[in-house]
Parts: sequence; C-alpha cells; structure tokens
Amino acid sequence: MISAFMQFEFLRNAFYTGILIGFLAPLLGVFVVVRRLSLIADALSHVTLAGIAASLLVEKRFGLMVGVSPIYFGMAFSVTGALFIEKLRGVYKHYQELAIPIILSSGIGLGVIFISLADGFNTDLFNFLFGSVSAVTSTDFWTVFIVTIGVLLTIILFYKEFFILSFDEEHAKVSGVNARVFHLIFIIMVALVIAASMRIVGILLVSSLMTLPVAASMRLSRGFKQTIVLAIVFGEIAVIGGLISSFYFDLAPGGTIVILSVLILIVTILWNKIRGVK
Repeated sequence: MISAFMQFEFLRNAFYTGILIGFLAPLLGVFVVVRRLSLIADALSHVTLAGIAASLLVEKRFGLMVGVSPIYFGMAFSVTGALFIEKLRGVYKHYQELAIPIILSSGIGLGVIFISLADGFNTDLFNFLFGSVSAVTSTDFWTVFIVTIGVLLTIILFYKEFFILSFDEEHAKVSGVNARVFHLIFIIMVALVIAASMRIVGILLVSSLMTLPVAASMRLSRGFKQTIVLAIVFGEIAVIGGLISSFYFDLAPGGTIVILSVLILIVTILWNKIRGVK
C-alpha cells in the first residue's frame, strides 16, 4: 500500500513532509501542554490564516509575490503574532492569559477581512485550511525540513532550560535561566511549527496534532522523556495513517489525521481503564 502511495512525486512530498510534521508537532506539543499553553496553537494558527489570506490577496489583486509560497507569509504573520503575544503578556502581567484570546481574535478578524477582499474562498485557501496531499510541493518539504532541524537543535542544546521553565518558571529564574528570552524562543518555535504544518494538517486543525498525541502519551508514560517519545510515536502513526487513508478514500488529510489521533487517545484511555489505572 505504501509502495503504491509513493509512486508519485507529490505523494512522496506529502509523505516525507508528514513524517517531519508528525515528529515536530508532538515534540514541541509536549512543552506546550506542560506549560498549559495549548490555546496558543489555536491563536497562532488563526494568525497564520490571516497571513495566507494576505498572500493570496496580494497575488490576486496586485499581481505581486507570484510563485512565492504563501507559507512564508503565514510564517511571517505567525511569528509576528507570537511576538505580540509575548508583548501583551508583559502588558497584562497579572492577567497574562488575556494575550492569547486578543491575538486569536485579531487573527480571525484580519483573516476574514483579507478573505473578503480576495473575493472569498478558493481552492488554495481551502487546502491551507484543511490540508491537502496534492498541494504539498518540494519547496514545502524543504521549508519544513529546515524548521525541523532548527527546532530540534534548539531543544537539544537548551533542553535543560526549556524543561525547568516548563515546570517552574520561578525556579528557572533563580537558577539563572533568562525566562523571558527562552519563552520568546519557545513561542517563535511554536509559531514556525504551526505555519510549517498547515499544508498537511490544515491551519484550523494543526493545534490538534500538537495536543492530541501528547494527551494520549500522558495516559501511558511515566516520565517527561517517555511522554515525548510516545507523543512522537502516536503523532507519526496518526500522520502516516491519515495521509494514506485520505489518499485512498479521498478524504481531507487534516481531518483524517485528527480523527486517528482522537482514536489513539480513546484507546489509551480505555487501556488504562482495563488496567485499572485512573
């Protein structure tokens, strides 16, 4: 089945890109969930939508940026949104959670405006919203590859700092960790991963791939590193299974990947109940 799936170049692009995303999203998702920032993925995904819509608007109305992948616009908007979230967290020091809904609402508002100016939905925008196997190009693969290498190296080099910051920010500060700098690096990585994942999973569903595999792994793991490993395994199963199923059954890959992730979560919950684990 996989060999037949790999006969076409666009399917190979989707498959290899999916493998990277299946690794990258849950890896970063563990830190996101532990820090109780799950909603940040939703906020930045909507900002990314605004970037994609802006790219399509510029290309359609003004004939600019023709041939340039909208993923770069999405990344620029997503990173900008991440920086604004960090800025707003400083403005509302006692109500830092307000930063996320503010940026989420702004992203939705901008997205709707840009979409309306671009005369509504088209095939390209629909593919970005829900993912598309046929839309993944070699450029998308290399973009995701570079993001993956960058995020992986950053986590390896600063694993201790991110680990401490995830569980106890005050202890991190006392230990000499520059919490503000590392939080900024972290939120930028989240923004890049969200933008990079949208071709496969879709903008509106990418946050699910950062949280559902983590939720499933937490039901079985007995430590932080084990949680990371299991989350990546579950993420890869969902992505590979979702891509193959979406191709053979003509389904949206994003929705298929998410449903498989939900099924994996349900299985882990039932398994714990069978074992008598709460």
